[in-house]
Amino acid sequence: MSNPRQRAVIKVFRKFSNSIGPDALQFLEDVLDENDIPDEDIESSIELIAKEYNKEDDATMKVSIAVLRRVYEGLKDQGEHTQVERETVLPDQHLFFIDAYEMPRWVWSQERGTFERVTAPLTISGSAESRVTSMRDRLNIIKQCVLRNEHFAPSTLPSRDREKLVTLKSTKQLLGRAGERFLLLGMLAHNKEGKVCLEDSDGRVELDFSKLDEPGEGFFTDGCFVLVEGEYTEEATLDIIAIGQPPCEPRDVARSIYGHIDFLGKGSTSLAEDKQLSLQIQEELSHINFFCLSDVWLDHIQTLPGLAKLFDHCVDNEFIPKVMVLCGNFTSKSIAHGNARDIQRYQDNFDSLADLISRYPDIARNTHFVFVPGPLDITINSVLPYRPILSTFTTKLKARLPKVHFATNPCRIKFFNQEIVIFREDLMSKMLRNIVGVKPEVKSEDLKRYLVQTILDQGHLSPLSTHIQPTLSDYDHALRLYPLPTTLILADKYDRYALTYTGCHVLNPGSFIGKALSWSMYKPAEANSEECTLELDTED
Repeated sequence: MSNPRQRAVIKVFRKFSNSIGPDALQFLEDVLDENDIPDEDIESSIELIAKEYNKEDDATMKVSIAVLRRVYEGLKDQGEHTQVERETVLPDQHLFFIDAYEMPRWVWSQERGTFERVTAPLTISGSAESRVTSMRDRLNIIKQCVLRNEHFAPSTLPSRDREKLVTLKSTKQLLGRAGERFLLLGMLAHNKEGKVCLEDSDGRVELDFSKLDEPGEGFFTDGCFVLVEGEYTEEATLDIIAIGQPPCEPRDVARSIYGHIDFLGKGSTSLAEDKQLSLQIQEELSHINFFCLSDVWLDHIQTLPGLAKLFDHCVDNEFIPKVMVLCGNFTSKSIAHGNARDIQRYQDNFDSLADLISRYPDIARNTHFVFVPGPLDITINSVLPYRPILSTFTTKLKARLPKVHFATNPCRIKFFNQEIVIFREDLMSKMLRNIVGVKPEVKSEDLKRYLVQTILDQGHLSPLSTHIQPTLSDYDHALRLYPLPTTLILADKYDRYALTYTGCHVLNPGSFIGKALSWSMYKPAEANSEECTLELDTED
């Protein structure tokens, strides 16, 4: 029978999906004895080793004692050289703007139990295989997070709590077991008869919502993945008793397991490096701010005067933002295909914006301007992820602004250890239109929380079926939110909000033009945001 110290070691490594053999277990016991680690500090000490172990490129699911020894020696060396000289912090050297089409594609390998990088060239058309892989990736990533959750992770040791463990089943295990209760993880979809069913990698089962009193929190839409508990019937349907979103995994937990994987293509960092970079931002760059504006309708009579007032306010108060994110739509109404007058006016509006910004040399010279297209803007494609605004409309802006970036939608900003995802889509209305089963009766504040919870729990910016929201299958990974970003900007025409869920700060700046000028100011040093407003001039 294993002793309490061994059980603690096994418990910690199981949390990171590792199994540990007797040799590695004995080695870690010797490490604990060598360093006189008290019982109450065992889990935190072993967790540090487990995190560092999983960052190694040759780390295996069954703990390798050779890699474990190397990790321990490295930690001892770090302890002897904790004082590291800091170099001068140059923010622009740690600021990256990442387009959706630049991100490397990592897919989930069922055999290896980790991510593998796709080396084959990606195409706009995609393939039948990539369309299947993109959906399987979403399921498998959510599933491995669920199985790591303490309510679902099976114990390797005898325990009184083992009977309370909730065990996931698949649809193939339902056959011939009518009258039994099951917990399933799968995607909500409609079958050929138009009835709601749950699909997983093994099959599908029709759902009956008649016995469900109240769904769990969040939006349950066509195409999202859910946990469903219910009773299988003789009619081959599942009578739902409870339905809920899969549990969301915090960023630091995911980074502790997959920190060695460079999801953004800009170099990976360890958790120790992340912590040091975070301290640098807090101590030395507390003055840096990002502005985010949405629905910057350049054809609206109040927009350019409103931007001029905002720039005046910045200059008068010597408050120049490091980054200014301008999200579409850059037109208040859709442009008819082939309408030369509307297209010319669209270009003239961008030229007028270039003239306006160039009148503020401090801002034009020092601020990074990021333009993110909206659903009505003119881009090459109309399928997510959207390409940048066509270059024919942005020539003057490129000539006048040295730090201008015409981004895809979505796009990402990497600033030191922080990952900021920007997505311009009218998500609230789209999600509400596609709810299946029981619709929630909630207030506006709850709707905002439900939207944020659903997007982050799903780990995807568009948890909808592809017939509702088409996506390019080879680039579906650009919509993935795993590991969770530090900050998510969900620019939407819906009411503005800012809230934090599972450590991820989510904000919607709302429309720039309304009863007042409205935008959001993000503070990297705090990983938080403020809602900002300026009154419109009466003559405007």
